[in-house]
Amino acid sequence: MALLKVLFSLIVLILIVLSVLFVDFVYKTFSLSQRDVKTDAIVVLTGGRGRVEEGVKLYRGGRGKLLFLIGVDPLVKKHELYRGAGAENVYLEKTSRNTLENAIYARDMITKHRVSSIKLITSRYHMKRSTILFRNALPKDIAIYPHPVDSSNLKEEWWNHKGSFKLLFSEFYKYCILRLFFLFAPGELRPILTN
Repeated sequence: MALLKVLFSLIVLILIVLSVLFVDFVYKTFSLSQRDVKTDAIVVLTGGRGRVEEGVKLYRGGRGKLLFLIGVDPLVKKHELYRGAGAENVYLEKTSRNTLENAIYARDMITKHRVSSIKLITSRYHMKRSTILFRNALPKDIAIYPHPVDSSNLKEEWWNHKGSFKLLFSEFYKYCILRLFFLFAPGELRPILTN
């Protein structure tokens, strides 16, 4: 009977800790703001509505010297995403298919162009996970400035919107897995990237 009480107490404690961590994750997700800072490159993780448009707007506004569009469909041509002055400094990466691969292939482009600072653009709900992957993939001396883009599938009143709750919980779960991975294997991503 005592063992059952200890087990039950442990389960309740774990659920409380996870709930607090989830609320903190959601709070920080909605608290992220866009910083108006010039960087060497603007890195856009494609796949979400408004991301490419935001990256192009910032690039045209002189907020970055280079524009890297990461995870572009292989059939898409550069002129379909960007036209006009400065097109020679717009680069498309067409191999990656998920956030981990985005970080891997973006690193190659970033280091090749000797970039020292990036503005990372992705959807608000996706930013914490993307940032942790890029922080662990890139050389430590490269500054990363998160630039979240709001999307219609994430509602501010997430607790009243089943889709928003599921999206946030899914991102929280993936983020926690990555935090644990980097806690126990802090240097494991770098060898993958340097091969």
